[in-house]
Amino acid sequence: MDDVARRAGVGVGTVYRHFPTKEALIEALANSMFERVLLSARAALEHEDPWTGFVEALWAGGETLASDRAFTEIVAMVEMPVAEALVAELQAVYAELIARAQKAGALRPDLMLDDVPMLMCGIGAATQKAHSVPAAWQRHLRIVIDGLRAANASGPLPS
Repeated sequence: MDDVARRAGVGVGTVYRHFPTKEALIEALANSMFERVLLSARAALEHEDPWTGFVEALWAGGETLASDRAFTEIVAMVEMPVAEALVAELQAVYAELIARAQKAGALRPDLMLDDVPMLMCGIGAATQKAHSVPAAWQRHLRIVIDGLRAANASGPLPS
């Protein structure tokens, strides 16, 4: 909390008045970043082309992860400190993005909503390589996007 106060240019008492615990600070940060991702996803729904909208939402999520190392670590947590209503709304928007792109025949039909957070965790891990591998997350996301195209689907899994 001392580091946060110093970087914000305020006294530590001010930080504690707004965020009584480190957990409260982390929760506020997580909610703020998830709200940014949600705004980008909603904007992607407005895109006329469903595939382009879906891809834009993924890129916006990747850029948000790359812009804040703390957010990347929060997303990787087993129990993310994010408001349930915010997560539910984000899931609903992504479900619609997926359904639109699949209906258009652009997105592989076997992608499920639960796959998106796992894919984004991989992108988040790639953002942490930025110091040693420039543009790692962008390259990783391009590979993921190429694999999500319906034309690249390999068919059902073997039984």
